[in-house]
Amino acid sequence: MNNVTQILAAVDAGDPGAADALWPLVYKELRTLAAAQLAEDKPGQTLQATALVHEAYIRLTGGQRFDSRGHFFAAAAEAMRRILVDAARRRGRQKRGAGYVRVGLEQAGAATLAPPDELLRVDEAITKLAGEDPRAAELVRLRYFAGLSVEEAAEIVGLSRSTAYEHWAYARAWLHHEVYGHPESSDGAGGKS
Repeated sequence: MNNVTQILAAVDAGDPGAADALWPLVYKELRTLAAAQLAEDKPGQTLQATALVHEAYIRLTGGQRFDSRGHFFAAAAEAMRRILVDAARRRGRQKRGAGYVRVGLEQAGAATLAPPDELLRVDEAITKLAGEDPRAAELVRLRYFAGLSVEEAAEIVGLSRSTAYEHWAYARAWLHHEVYGHPESSDGAGGKS
């Protein structure tokens, strides 16, 4: 995947063949991220992994510049987050909230399992967290919306493993309080998810 950074630089430089070379290199990894997001979704979900990848890629190719492979995949995770939030808003407007099960913030990639109203509260809380601790918010986005492990997200954000776990533990507790209105129980803490 080191070629991705080089191709992104070529795309920024205006090389017409670079954009064609980028898609096959990133598609598989984007598809894996999207599939992880949607793997545990309820039957009847209309958004498929392929559609999520294509929609995210379209949003990414709108003239945005990327400094590195990590920057590109962080932007992809953000694009997928926005797509999932938009889908949740549409589902929420359709008033199909009966039968949903609460999903804890400690579950990575849990965005598609959450009820639409909860997903919107989490999204608003992450935006608020970004004002206090942008790196913790980015870590949450990558974990919750892209399904990355703490280690994978740490690499993209540029944090050491131990610092990433500290940010993750803080962000989980902060968001749990913000979304649910009470502190997270001690059995979910400790940064082991």
